[in-house]
Amino acid sequence: MKSTSPSCPSHGSVVDLSSLRVACADCSLSELCVPLGLEEGDLDRLERIISRGRPVARGSRVYDAGDAFRSLYAIRSGSVKIYRTDAEGDTQIMSFHLPGEIIGVEAIATGTHTLTAEALEDLSLCELPFDRLDTLATQIPNLHHQLLRLMSREVLIEQEQIIVSSHRKPEQRVAHFILMMSERSRLRGCDGRCLRLGMRRGDIANYLGLALETVSRQLTRLQQAGWIQVSNRDIEILDLDALRAEAGITASPRENRHAS
Repeated sequence: MKSTSPSCPSHGSVVDLSSLRVACADCSLSELCVPLGLEEGDLDRLERIISRGRPVARGSRVYDAGDAFRSLYAIRSGSVKIYRTDAEGDTQIMSFHLPGEIIGVEAIATGTHTLTAEALEDLSLCELPFDRLDTLATQIPNLHHQLLRLMSREVLIEQEQIIVSSHRKPEQRVAHFILMMSERSRLRGCDGRCLRLGMRRGDIANYLGLALETVSRQLTRLQQAGWIQVSNRDIEILDLDALRAEAGITASPRENRHAS
């Protein structure tokens, strides 16, 4: 099989606080700082409240349902699954999160996490203590605006889950999932056609509401059709238009939603 390594730049290195200004292009928090044109003093204030490079081992939890909400977390490297557990102990995966995305937003309203966040692979996180961040945002209007924009993007991710699960046919759900992950990869600056999925197929099946065998069968079918190339957790999109047609959409997931 062909190599399907993603063409994205690595986000694994931890950026030292003193080198933020020159290394921000390699940091998944760059959207928080760089586009704002922050004054140097404001950037220093932001630096002081962010705890960078917190490691979380694969399978460990960033937070549990029932934990008090204290911080937002920006993913520098690795990926996270967010899930809820019912009274019988069964879990339902609600979303997956990638580098550059923020988790914990759902707990702002209640002050308590209602979902659990678990590392799908070794993580590097930036922790943003919310009280201090909120106070600073009231003093820096551009920072407040950017925070709202990033939080809004997390709401869109949740809406995408509803869109994916609304497709009744398994082939549509699987195709739409690949397109959704491709679009989010593209927004990180990648080409969007080479995906490295941190989650197992069982996690994908849980998220899509399908059996594991169904997900594996659909991925095999899409590969045999020549639309994707699969190698373990790497997926390369070979025919984007065909995959969109299979999902029943004519544009990227975000473009399709906005158009409708």
